[in-house]
Amino acid sequence: MKADRLLSILLLLQTRGRVPAGELAARLEVSTRTVYRDVEALSASGVPVYAERGRHGGIALLPGFRTDVTGLTSDEARALFILAAPGAHRALGLDDALGSALRKVMAALPAPHRPAAELAGRRVLVDPDRWLGGPRPAVDLDELQRAVFTDRRLRIRYRHGGETRLRTYTVDPYGLVAKAGTWYLAADRRGRPQLFRADRVASAAVTDAPVRRRAGVELAEVWAQLRRQVEERPAPVRVTARIRRERLDLAVRILGGALTAPPRIVEPAEAERHTDGTGEANGTSGSDATGTSDGTDGATGGWAVLELGYPVLSAVRQLLQFGDSLEVLDPPEARRVLADAAAALTTLYAADRAPHRSE
Repeated sequence: MKADRLLSILLLLQTRGRVPAGELAARLEVSTRTVYRDVEALSASGVPVYAERGRHGGIALLPGFRTDVTGLTSDEARALFILAAPGAHRALGLDDALGSALRKVMAALPAPHRPAAELAGRRVLVDPDRWLGGPRPAVDLDELQRAVFTDRRLRIRYRHGGETRLRTYTVDPYGLVAKAGTWYLAADRRGRPQLFRADRVASAAVTDAPVRRRAGVELAEVWAQLRRQVEERPAPVRVTARIRRERLDLAVRILGGALTAPPRIVEPAEAERHTDGTGEANGTSGSDATGTSDGTDGATGGWAVLELGYPVLSAVRQLLQFGDSLEVLDPPEARRVLADAAAALTTLYAADRAPHRSE
């Protein structure tokens, strides 16, 4: 730990010039006295470091003492400091290592590139999580990492989506993938690629057996194959719905995973074709086909048609959250599911309609 701290001090001084001892102590999470002891250790080892007292004093290196790395272009230096998915480093236990590595890189950069690299890190932020993702369960990646980096087979107890019981598998891992804030293990099971969500792994144990990967196959290739399988998997239930245009952006954010085609804006004349000949869209009363229920046009007016896919019919209840701003047009079975769910909600809250008496 002390060796790492001494190197961090040296690199910070190379990057910043004169640094107050208190600032070094705060950056390294040690006391000011420890910083001065470390400076004495650096000096004893031949590093030309000195301390200046007073209001504008601090710790500094003698001019001309610095290491330099050439060959990096300005764009390459900037790219190193735009950190994609900082949460990934945290999940892998590499947060401290990342900070230390960046200090080393900054100190080694040619002086003209340092301002641009530092500015890129402060001005560009990559957040890998989707909107409205909600809290994620804690994930323990230690054993999964160990299997990946030691090339050993892995025995896991795993819960598939929609199941409560655990299954036991012995797999041959290719690597870990972070996708939109969710970690996955890409592995072969019985010689065929399979994807395992890390937050569904109840337990994992690295075996003594060497991994048995397919010859010449790398993680990127396995991930591309597994991703295609997920994205091209046909949805058994196809749903067509229309949504008021003023709610379209919100719907796209929430329903993104269920959308099977880009939303299609419909003109008033086309929207009329969805009616049953009475001027009411598919039996919906009191609503003009081109606007809100009072006959006005809302924020943007009109409707958009959504094509959705669900694994099971009951999953269409997700659409209830949009209230009367969204109407399922097809299939009839999906409309019945929503009607039954709405009726159940009405029954549930009917007894609560009377105003509450204050105590």
